[in-house]
Amino acid sequence: MTAVRALVRDELALPVDPRVTAMAAAIAARHGDAARAVLFYGSCLRTTELDGQMLDFYLIVSEYRAAYPARWMRVANRLLPPNVFPFAHHGLASKYAVLSEADLQALCGPEAATVSVWARFAQPSRLVWRSDDAAAERVVGSVARAGPTAMALALPMVAPAERGDPLAVWRAAFSQTYRAELRAERDDRSGSIVDADPERYRRFGAAILPGLVGAGNEARWRRLRRNGKSLTVLRLMKASATFAGGIDYLAWKINRHAGTKIAIRPWQRRHPLLGALVLLPRLLRGGAVR
Repeated sequence: MTAVRALVRDELALPVDPRVTAMAAAIAARHGDAARAVLFYGSCLRTTELDGQMLDFYLIVSEYRAAYPARWMRVANRLLPPNVFPFAHHGLASKYAVLSEADLQALCGPEAATVSVWARFAQPSRLVWRSDDAAAERVVGSVARAGPTAMALALPMVAPAERGDPLAVWRAAFSQTYRAELRAERDDRSGSIVDADPERYRRFGAAILPGLVGAGNEARWRRLRRNGKSLTVLRLMKASATFAGGIDYLAWKINRHAGTKIAIRPWQRRHPLLGALVLLPRLLRGGAVR
């Protein structure tokens, strides 16, 4: 674990576009003393393209009661993490998800009931703002759990002859996690994550695989898939209260990844929760999300 932690610490410290750092600081400022760290991740990190894109951040807070003045926001974040908010800064658009330090630690580990957090942080991310060194070290420790969790759960799903190949295990991990959420991306998307930087995944795999004990099986993955898809729908419902324009973002993301041409009608913008719930069955039937 020491070697994995060192790799994570070095990767989190890699530089990013100064506009990303500025946006992260502005996000943290919205939540005052509750803000502990901001992580940047996702497709904009992989491609380095920012203009015209939606940047992805996680804001890590000390605790939810310190992060929000409204009680219902605190309760929503605790019961169904994370809360997600849109944010714009100096011509760039983003969304950020809010997790407490304790939830980040738990959701990056094998005890998590869904894949959504550890699957994100098994991939590259950057620590682009932190309140102090202690906050940074706590983030490093949490993120360092994500890769071992992904590989341990994927290992039993790999043919025995390939279990020593870190890339085979990583591909299996991302293939399984993509099946465990409602996704708009095309079928080959999970493999392209590894192919975009195979050396990175070899390096992390070499640190994780020795002595790794498999922790997954088909029954476990069935539970993760059931939990993940159900929670995706619940989070979509919650986002209608926290994410202005959320239904337009949903359509944009699906059109971008699935090649569809979904158009949102005015009534769906007026009633985003109802509009999203009406839209979802059609998307599932048509295969735009899986």
